[in-house]
Amino acid sequence: MNQKIEFSIKLKDILDEHEMALDVPMRDHTYFKVGGPADIMVTPSTKEKLVRVVNLCKAENINYIIIGNGSNLLVKDGGIRGVVIKLSNLNKITVNEEEITADSGALLADVSSAALKHSLTGFEFACGIPGSVGGAVFMNAGAYDGELVNVITEATVIDENGNVKKLNNSELELGYRTSAVMQKGYVVLEAKFNLRKGIYEDIKARIDELTARREEKQPLEYPSAGSTFKRPVGHYAGKLIQDAGLKGYCLGGASVSEKHSGFIINKNNASAKDILCLIEHVQKTVKEMFDVDLHPEVRIIGEDVPESNVLAANQ
Repeated sequence: MNQKIEFSIKLKDILDEHEMALDVPMRDHTYFKVGGPADIMVTPSTKEKLVRVVNLCKAENINYIIIGNGSNLLVKDGGIRGVVIKLSNLNKITVNEEEITADSGALLADVSSAALKHSLTGFEFACGIPGSVGGAVFMNAGAYDGELVNVITEATVIDENGNVKKLNNSELELGYRTSAVMQKGYVVLEAKFNLRKGIYEDIKARIDELTARREEKQPLEYPSAGSTFKRPVGHYAGKLIQDAGLKGYCLGGASVSEKHSGFIINKNNASAKDILCLIEHVQKTVKEMFDVDLHPEVRIIGEDVPESNVLAANQ
């Protein structure tokens, strides 16, 4: 019996049968629509189960990766050795006066809708971000001059020792596309947001405006992971890429979007390797022409080629 099967049997003591699957194609769980298989994917239905799964992985020295909605992920063609923990079943959202509490797997768009329903303003910027709350805390997600750091008051996390604790805004160390969660390997369980009362019609108008801008400027008709690169200091990634003559540039099935040069898209059944090679080509070209380093905003995980079905140990 190999290690994957042995560990899946242990997971059955925690999870129901429908909460676990083996050899799951990651292309079915990412916006890029690429990626090889995950050895094991689990979708715990409660935060208690999530804590137990994480601590079992730690105790057994099994590699695990947390994903939310898969909107900011590029999984390599070899897939993922170990356990992928997908948080989509943890999606409860509650509103108490001007405070919203949301589970890590709740979609930002759904939190924005809940805020609108209760005439709460401050979360409009996130209406079109296709990620989850946990992913948003992980990278301090932002759009249209708004960022999570401006509205989050605290997050409940599993720390590096497997303990559950609360972190306030400053303890989360939220910066540009970074956080203590990212740097220390924490797992987000839930987050609280402090908004303020507004006028429903004004909030709705702002959401409609941002939605229209997103649909007009972003290549939503193709699979992608959103903005491919972080914004370099003093520059805009999309403009640098366009000025380098790379708008529409294709490599295999991957392409720099003709609609927005800051997006690399899966235009024609691209492989993860196609996308990675295009990312490298864009970085090299922009560096040579403008002496500016572009760093991926998309989270790149997994292996280039499958090596075995043995679960990789945490390093």
